[in-house]
Amino acid sequence: MDHQSQHALVVLRRILRATENRARALSRESGLTASQLLLLQTLADEGECTAGTIAARLGITQATTTSLVHKLEAKGLVVKQRGSSDRRQVWLRLSDSGHIKLAKAPDDLQEVFRQRFDKLKDWEQMMLVASLERIATMLDAEEIDAAPVLDIGELDREA
Repeated sequence: MDHQSQHALVVLRRILRATENRARALSRESGLTASQLLLLQTLADEGECTAGTIAARLGITQATTTSLVHKLEAKGLVVKQRGSSDRRQVWLRLSDSGHIKLAKAPDDLQEVFRQRFDKLKDWEQMMLVASLERIATMLDAEEIDAAPVLDIGELDREA
């Protein structure tokens, strides 16, 4: 293995380790996974919305969204309500407990990344995204279901 590819693998491993460490700390401090926290943040931003809206906004499947919602509902953080005009439609919103949990949750790694990334010049952002897309292709990861969540493991796993 040449020096450059070895260095690239070390950098990738650092990113994975930072993600793992932050995910464990987030779970310990809030009892939530990064995916669950992101869903709560999305509901806070959207107000009341459907699971389809959340899935589209997070870039994940409807099935993953549904699984996350069930877990958050079981924790009392999300409330589901049938639509008044179309009973097939289910609307989601944060419960009072969900608002409190979200307010107390620590800043997540993706928010730190987002703040720093947004400060970069447009050409730097495009270069980084292109490089990351190339890495995903090199790892045969283009079709993997993933939200904009820096977390390791399944999006809908238990905290």
